[in-house]
Amino acid sequence: MKSAAGGVILAVLALACLAAPLLAPDGPAAATAAAFEAPSAAHWLGTNGQGQDVFAQLVWGGRGSLLMALSVGAGTTLIAVLVGLLAAYFGGLADEAISLVVNIVLTVPGLPLIIVLAAFLPPGPATIALVLIITGWAFGARLIRAQALSLRQRDFIAAARVAGERPLRVIAAELLPNLWSVIAAYLCGQVVFALTAGSALEFLGLGDAGQTSWGTMLFWAQNDSALLQGAWWTFVSPGLAIALTAGSLALLNFALDAATNPRLRAPGGARRATEVLRHG
Repeated sequence: MKSAAGGVILAVLALACLAAPLLAPDGPAAATAAAFEAPSAAHWLGTNGQGQDVFAQLVWGGRGSLLMALSVGAGTTLIAVLVGLLAAYFGGLADEAISLVVNIVLTVPGLPLIIVLAAFLPPGPATIALVLIITGWAFGARLIRAQALSLRQRDFIAAARVAGERPLRVIAAELLPNLWSVIAAYLCGQVVFALTAGSALEFLGLGDAGQTSWGTMLFWAQNDSALLQGAWWTFVSPGLAIALTAGSLALLNFALDAATNPRLRAPGGARRATEVLRHG
């Protein structure tokens, strides 16, 4: 039920953004009315301080925000999986060197580094995505490495290595399929992280204010003093869209975990997993 609710919410948001040219053919930048008009039949979500339709900005801006979040989630997950698996499988000096790099990245304060990099690089969603990928992969690499190390001690991995299987095949055919639940959960978390962190950077003015996204909608609402004007719809709409997207991904994570985690697929597995988490 939770996964169905999450899927429906995410599908509605994604379809609305994809159908932006049909739902708002004038585009997000067209000034179609007076500033700060309240929601009405003509403008479902009102207008902002420039007289632009908030609904049009919401569906057009969602395209960039969702694409950036998915790109960062996929990028950080891919790097984390590659680094974590290679470190766990080969061990020795390779593991020590990779672990050193991961620990260095983890010790650097994330938010200040993100702000500094975003401030000195050319503004735009591509820059924000690059900055978030550079700073966001290390925790996942440590997580994947820890899970892969526990699997590396299993008999089926040892048997595959003794049989002369190539390292790439052992990693792809033996290690990776047993990590899908962890990878899926990490991917969902990274998409949520990218969406919220990217929107926060754009709200702080570190994005390209000329491009419409949910983050720049919040930036312009703050810049135009929408709260003092009582124009709540200008910041509630993008904020609610971000919250709904993050919530839907959290709900979908339940379905992904149930589908990829063998313990939860077994009869009573979900109940036993809950009891283990509850009682330690």
